[in-house]
Amino acid sequence: MSHSHAHDGAPLGPASTRVRLVVATVLTPFVVATIAGLVILWPQDGPNPVGEFATERAHGTVVDVHSCENDVPECLVATVDLTRGVGAPDRVEALIPFGEQAPVVSEGDRILLTYIEEAPEDQRYGFQDFDRGRPLALLLALFVVGVLVLSRWKGLGSLLSLALSLGLLVIFTLPALAEGDPPLLVAIVTAGAIMIGTLWLSHGFTVRTGVAILGTLLALVCTGLLGSLFTNLGRFTGLSDEGSQYIAAINAEVDVGGLLLAGLVIGALGVLDDVTVTQAAVVWELAAADPDAPRTTLFARGMRVGRAHVASTVNTLALAYVGATLPLLLVFSALDLPFATAVSQELVAQEVVRGLVGGLGIIAAVPLTTALAALVAGGLAARRRSLPT
Repeated sequence: MSHSHAHDGAPLGPASTRVRLVVATVLTPFVVATIAGLVILWPQDGPNPVGEFATERAHGTVVDVHSCENDVPECLVATVDLTRGVGAPDRVEALIPFGEQAPVVSEGDRILLTYIEEAPEDQRYGFQDFDRGRPLALLLALFVVGVLVLSRWKGLGSLLSLALSLGLLVIFTLPALAEGDPPLLVAIVTAGAIMIGTLWLSHGFTVRTGVAILGTLLALVCTGLLGSLFTNLGRFTGLSDEGSQYIAAINAEVDVGGLLLAGLVIGALGVLDDVTVTQAAVVWELAAADPDAPRTTLFARGMRVGRAHVASTVNTLALAYVGATLPLLLVFSALDLPFATAVSQELVAQEVVRGLVGGLGIIAAVPLTTALAALVAGGLAARRRSLPT
């Protein structure tokens, strides 16, 4: 004879073979389609049309800063010991920008230089920016240590997931876009590969992770459809910022309008997987704490947590996009443009669309994932109730 309360508070335990088979059957076509997309769209080894316009560069350390040998008193030249790049190792003279807004270059600074071979010999090297490699590496090390100290082995999985995401963007997404492949298709394949790899690496090959992936996939489809609809209704050209204009000028094959939608899809993924993983975990814990709760109750309780999560996440997402356009909004404010007119400008409006569509994706992710989790976790709880004590 079994007793339903004997297992209260205990983990749900492993899923049955039938449940695993159902989840695997639903996920398999998606996984296969993602792998096929990677194979078909994988960048070729041919010449990169964007790379043809790349500028040669060098890194070095400033030894001395002195005045130019001309009639311009403000003109400055730095003596630089090259450490890597064009001409390294060597000591060269490099022109430094001057004027009120120019950066202040001092002895000992690590800087990045541009190199123009066609220029006169004493003008071939020029200051481009400060070399921030060391402080960024230090910050990265602090981040890695912090994650590992707090999360230990789970943190290691998260770091591997982050490396996978960044690596995929560098070796697949950017080269594929530069070759002129459809941006939305590239973004969908990228998002699918990141979603599968990062969620399984971070949270393990479990049914609960599979539910989170399904919830993320469905929410991402909603996000992509809404993004496509409103980027078309808003008649966005994708040429509102200098980067897009530069890409359009040097490589006509790149669909700059599609880049906006591709960025929206990839950007939304980072928030969606957090929401879906949390919702799946919440429902699993609710089912473990109260195995007698029916699926409808699990769904209702999970949604109460989800509503609070949505409220905070949407606010965070909105503030992130406002922060991205803050300098531009300040310019509009100085020009005394009405708020409605300022928001309608493409550079601001595209961030508004990103924020609102991303928010709608989160709103869709919560009930979808909660319903899937309640369906699966409720079944596991019912199976556990039937076990003898």
